[in-house]
Amino acid sequence: MKSVLVAVEEHTLLPQVLETAFALGQAFESYIEGVPVTLDLPTAVPVDMAIGAPLVLDSESRREMVAASRHHFETFMQGRGLARAAGGLSGPSFGWHEGDLTNDTFFGAYARTFDIAVVGRPSSKANHPRLATAESALFESGRPILVVPPATVATFGTSVVIAWNRSTETARAVQLALPVLMRAGQVTVLSLEDWGVEGPAAEDLARSLRRHGIAAQCRTAPPGRNPGEAILKETAALGGDLLIKGAYTQSRLRQLIFGGATSHILANASLPVIMAH
Repeated sequence: MKSVLVAVEEHTLLPQVLETAFALGQAFESYIEGVPVTLDLPTAVPVDMAIGAPLVLDSESRREMVAASRHHFETFMQGRGLARAAGGLSGPSFGWHEGDLTNDTFFGAYARTFDIAVVGRPSSKANHPRLATAESALFESGRPILVVPPATVATFGTSVVIAWNRSTETARAVQLALPVLMRAGQVTVLSLEDWGVEGPAAEDLARSLRRHGIAAQCRTAPPGRNPGEAILKETAALGGDLLIKGAYTQSRLRQLIFGGATSHILANASLPVIMAH
């Protein structure tokens, strides 16, 4: 986890996002880069008098948004004593993505060149992180994302729970999170009865992790009415401070219609979550 990308947008969870990205960077002596993000909007759209003036991001508004985001990001990192990245600099450092205000599509693609992307837990509430940012990174980057909850957490990654549904997506999330797992004091492979797809059992994954020197244990729990709710409940009971899960084993459309574990966790997790698709 030597390179960390942070979605910087003016919302209520930005302090928690920056704090968590900083903690991750300190743990792995990483380079942390901030990138100013907004929703995918044109720089100008025609006004339809029937619906009133639309939201238009003119060049001056875009410059102001970039300046505000950059100020918050750089002030935070400098306040924590982090050095600005320079040629040949090793150890923890930070940098800023130069240029215009970017959008979710750019963020997802740009994250391909980083080890992990950090985003706030999405919500439909005003002035909260947007689901489109997290989903763009999930579907476009090929890398994991770290979803930061609303409440500031004292520690994360000391007691890790893997929500094992035997899927390719979760296998990918586990592989990409190996550096985190190898630092954890406790790792639990959690499976729910009659939940998931056909594939290797939790003990098979735990055995594989032990070959990496990770003392993984297994736990099986009933799924309840909602697997996502059951995962969060069991993770809390285990004292987990980080959850690892594959994202959207069911299609996103199916989850929108019927609900799913990924959607529930993205909306309700009170601990950091590493996800990959």
